[in-house]
Amino acid sequence: MKPLLEDKNAGKTKIHIDNPLAVPKFSWDLLGRLEKYDALEARPKILLCIGTDRSTGDSLGPLVGSKMAALEQDFFIVYGTLEQPVHASNLKEKLEEIHRFYHNPFIIAIDACLGNIDSVGCVSIGDGALLPGAGVNKNLPPVGEIHITGIVNVGGFMEYMVLQNTRLNLVMRMADTIVKGLMLTIEQFARPKASEM
Repeated sequence: MKPLLEDKNAGKTKIHIDNPLAVPKFSWDLLGRLEKYDALEARPKILLCIGTDRSTGDSLGPLVGSKMAALEQDFFIVYGTLEQPVHASNLKEKLEEIHRFYHNPFIIAIDACLGNIDSVGCVSIGDGALLPGAGVNKNLPPVGEIHITGIVNVGGFMEYMVLQNTRLNLVMRMADTIVKGLMLTIEQFARPKASEM
């Protein structure tokens, strides 16, 4: 699946993976958004990790999904791994499955995207749905109440070729940053609040 080109919506946080504070910044931002949507306690939190391992640039989502599925955590429910990817061909089916199995799920969509050269290597967190496949005019449903995108390469020309020629090292480092940020979010949530002490 060709991911959405990076959009310019307000309310997004963009963090470069080389920033020494990338992981805590990611965690603080995501935790704040989960609190804003009142999604921390009652609602099942679904990580919908979109992409395919058939394209290096588009493997960010399944890499994050596989890494999260391998960890001992029960905060997030993971859909989309290297073994069982969620992509253009099965996205609608997976969304139906999520809504069938979980009451009022809170979906966080994770995908790779293309952007301008200054943004490559950045992880972006934003409110609202992701539009997977928009860059190649695929008619796929908008996904998620929060979206996390990793800007893996430069967009605007021959996107399929660009995704195929994206460096795996960059994608792996971005996946590691996102996973560490997700795990720190869980850790931060588990800490007792000052009001509870």
